[in-house]
Amino acid sequence: MLKLLLIGIKDLQLMFRDRAALTFMLLAPFLLTIGMGFVTGRFSGGSTGISDIPVVIINLDKGDLGNALEDLFNSDELSDLMEPTASDSPEAARQIIDSDGASAAVIIPEGFTRSIIPVEGTMFDPNAVQPEAVQIEVYANPSRPTGAGIVKAIVDEFVSRVEEGRTRGMTSIIGLMQSGLLNPQNAETEARALFENVEETESTALTLRTDKKGAAAVEFDLLAYFAPGMALMFLMYTVSYGGRSILAERAQGTLPRLMISPTQTAQVLGGKVLGIFFMGVAQVGILILASTVFFQVKWGDPLGMVALILAAVFGAAGWGMLITAFARTPAQVGSTGSAIMLIFGILGGSFINLEQFPPFMRTISRITPNAWGLDGFTTLALGGTLKNLTEPIAALLLMGTVLFGIAVVMFNRSGIMQK
Repeated sequence: MLKLLLIGIKDLQLMFRDRAALTFMLLAPFLLTIGMGFVTGRFSGGSTGISDIPVVIINLDKGDLGNALEDLFNSDELSDLMEPTASDSPEAARQIIDSDGASAAVIIPEGFTRSIIPVEGTMFDPNAVQPEAVQIEVYANPSRPTGAGIVKAIVDEFVSRVEEGRTRGMTSIIGLMQSGLLNPQNAETEARALFENVEETESTALTLRTDKKGAAAVEFDLLAYFAPGMALMFLMYTVSYGGRSILAERAQGTLPRLMISPTQTAQVLGGKVLGIFFMGVAQVGILILASTVFFQVKWGDPLGMVALILAAVFGAAGWGMLITAFARTPAQVGSTGSAIMLIFGILGGSFINLEQFPPFMRTISRITPNAWGLDGFTTLALGGTLKNLTEPIAALLLMGTVLFGIAVVMFNRSGIMQK
């Protein structure tokens, strides 16, 4: 393990000594981010916040929970973010969405409240037939995925809060009954009291907080999309730069000398891979730190951001190793890596929002670490946390693992790592 770290740290030090590489890895994406900031009005007082998202609410439930969700969309806390309208017809609401008249329709079906809060007198009756779970439908507009995603996040957060409160409360009541601290005759009354304050449920993922001056302090910042977009695009150059060093050292004779030392082939390759990983983490970390210091970009949950960076670099490093495994010279790695960087940048949404792509292009974009990484960073910018990043992180880790496996097979066949 020590040899892996030493080889990885050595490659990282070589990168920081290469001024041309540092310029391309750090300065170029930083300047492009600044340019995006001017284009979007981020530095000229223009508004970059998402607001007045049109949403249609169909409350067929008319129970406590259905009314609470409807009130949430009409609450003062979401007044700047949402522009809700009411409807009694799910079919009419779907037609509005299909004609691009709103971002999403929230259909609260009849019986939603009863499926969560049983009818009085049946809560602790073992012979009572409990109603089946009724799910809220969010009918999303595919041409407005950002607005539809926010609506879905609010609904998911509401349902999660209600379910969490019910589960926790019922567990406490059962525990009190078993310990003799609560009379079973009063158990249902106490259980129903758990839902008395349901109308106060808030969507913590999208709550608008205010600073000391009273101005809205939490908005979706477009730089929180463009900054990671540029970092992820140039990350492909970084990982190909690391892979190019393997072939360069072989041509210079330093790699064969390293191979005949008391170091196993797996350790050498592992150390090189670790060096590429260190380079990628350093690049993305520095760019994110710089955007935080100079542009005050809010990245959201720190733990989620760190996990996403590590996963994104791992996925990109897999592509870097695969490019190196297929190349024969350092020049081939450089030219191929530059081409892949631009292609993945466009496909992954670094320049053009993926919402503008047709469905089949959005599907193809999933082969890039850029698309998955941007999905994760957008989720963080909208208030998500580590638990909301399961899909992009899992996809990036799977991508890196599969590509590394293919690269190792190619290395063995080509004999690059032979002594």
